[in-house]
Amino acid sequence: MTENLKKLIKDHVDFPKKGIVFKDVLPVLQNPEIFSNLIEEMSASQFLKNADAILSIDARGFIFGTAISLYLSKPMVLARKPGKLPGRIFEKSYDLEYGQNSLAVQIESINQYDSFAIVDDLLATGGTVKCVSEMLRELKKEVFGLSVVIELEELKGRNNFEFPVASNIKF
Repeated sequence: MTENLKKLIKDHVDFPKKGIVFKDVLPVLQNPEIFSNLIEEMSASQFLKNADAILSIDARGFIFGTAISLYLSKPMVLARKPGKLPGRIFEKSYDLEYGQNSLAVQIESINQYDSFAIVDDLLATGGTVKCVSEMLRELKKEVFGLSVVIELEELKGRNNFEFPVASNIKF
């Protein structure tokens, strides 16, 4: 399955800025059989099964997190860009490989859960996931692991975490 997945990933050179090679995972969604197999494979991670809830990261993480949430019958919480969530929020800034951003979670959406598995489409330097995991820890929550479709190994993002990382494709 890994080779079929790799064939679908499209590179976009110098996007979103010069020097970045953007790995576009969205073509996977145009192949329902491969997408379904991917979700089944991602959902096999024990830390996903053991977590109280799934936290999906804006925006492509929502796609994979939603499918995993349905597959495992787990609740899903969103980490979104600022200004996108109503109610009381907790917000934190982080550095990207090409800039800076921040994420927010609704406090009410995580109150009833103690442990989370984080889902995103891609792991590069780990800044986004580090931000989310720090947010959860500051709110006295536990992170059981991270599941991503793509991992850019040379950037060593997984070295930023004390929890397991499951990736389906490594570049």
